[in-house]
Amino acid sequence: MSGPLSFIILLAVLGLPLFCVLGAVGLAGLHHSDTPLSGALADVYALAGGKAVSLSTIPLFTFAGYLMARAKTAERLVRMSKALLGWIPGGLALMTVWTCAFFTVFTGASGVTIVALGGLLLPELERSRYSKRFAIEVVTGSGAVGLLFPPALPLIVYGIVFGLNAGQANIEFSIERFFMAGIVPGLLLLFILSVYCVVEGWRSKVPTTRLDLPEFFKAFWEAKWELPIPFVIIGLLVMGLAVIPEVAALTALYVFVVEVFVYKDISIKRDLFAVTRESMTLVGAIFMKIVAATILTAFFVDAGIPDRLFQWLSQFVHSQAAFLLVLNVLLLLVGCLMDIFSAIVVVVPLIVPAAAQFHIDPYHLGVIFLLNLEIGYLLPPAGLNLFIAAFRFNRPITELYRAVIPFILLMALALGLVTYIPQLVVVPKAARPPAAAQPSTP
Repeated sequence: MSGPLSFIILLAVLGLPLFCVLGAVGLAGLHHSDTPLSGALADVYALAGGKAVSLSTIPLFTFAGYLMARAKTAERLVRMSKALLGWIPGGLALMTVWTCAFFTVFTGASGVTIVALGGLLLPELERSRYSKRFAIEVVTGSGAVGLLFPPALPLIVYGIVFGLNAGQANIEFSIERFFMAGIVPGLLLLFILSVYCVVEGWRSKVPTTRLDLPEFFKAFWEAKWELPIPFVIIGLLVMGLAVIPEVAALTALYVFVVEVFVYKDISIKRDLFAVTRESMTLVGAIFMKIVAATILTAFFVDAGIPDRLFQWLSQFVHSQAAFLLVLNVLLLLVGCLMDIFSAIVVVVPLIVPAAAQFHIDPYHLGVIFLLNLEIGYLLPPAGLNLFIAAFRFNRPITELYRAVIPFILLMALALGLVTYIPQLVVVPKAARPPAAAQPSTP
């Protein structure tokens, strides 16, 4: 198999996308009769056969998110937020953070948020006399928040990949419960960034506007079909009225009807095909990475790599706190070098057994993992959002390096709090299995 692998390595060096490299390596291994990876083929087929039911949610939520990004949802949210928050110092920056978070929840890949909203929000911030450095910082940094809220794609992908490895380590894990785990940490992160925006607006003496309730209610009424979506999703899941695939199908259908037939922002002839193509391209890449994760898991288990990694790590790390510190440093490095989905595929199978040995709660581990990778989007030299923003706004990359430093530090503060205060990760109680029927008394 050295010939095909050598060819694949050459293509990787020449710039073949990572998900293609992983998929090609996996397929080469699966069809080589002498390799233990051939048994992983059954696991891949099991995914398609229903082992990971949550896979069906990925194209549905992605399609809904891309529809909202192409429609005028952002304009409606900005209009409403300006009327409500304009009187607060830094109100426009505050609005930018929350609006970008809302969009990132549905688009999943935060770069889409920068591309879709940057052209609208950056000029607004600069016209409002925010400094150019702060304006570019807020737009670029806000594209990396929101990934902890359901139904963000990284939550789903992490849950699927972690679930594939949980059985190997005898860990109980429910993706439905994990969906709720990031809500409190996500709100904490937004609160910290919001305080920073208010302080910066007050310090810079940015002009404010009066509270315009009539305009707010007009904008609210105009956006009434879109605003309830995340709350309805969370409510249905918390109350147990629907499971994740059902919620995903309802969300996709609802957003399609609202954007195409109610608001008429999406033309079936002009826009629908382009939105479908763009969203399904991302879905295809994610599916390829999940297949690669299945194959990598089989390889790691067969080679005993996680056990060896834990044995090596235990020579230097002897406590849970120290392990979490090392994990954060590692994940920050990974986050600035890889996109979030590739990082989930490659790193999760390696850390699950070690985290179990140090008695890390699996839901706490997942939130820490995703929050690290949110920060990694902004870390020099290769944070993905830095390059996207530099291209989108035609700014030197070094300018963005300096601009996002405050956001990185504040997000690191949130990461530290979430890491060492596990009570911030709140998940619903596990559903109890139905009690066995008691024999009737004669």
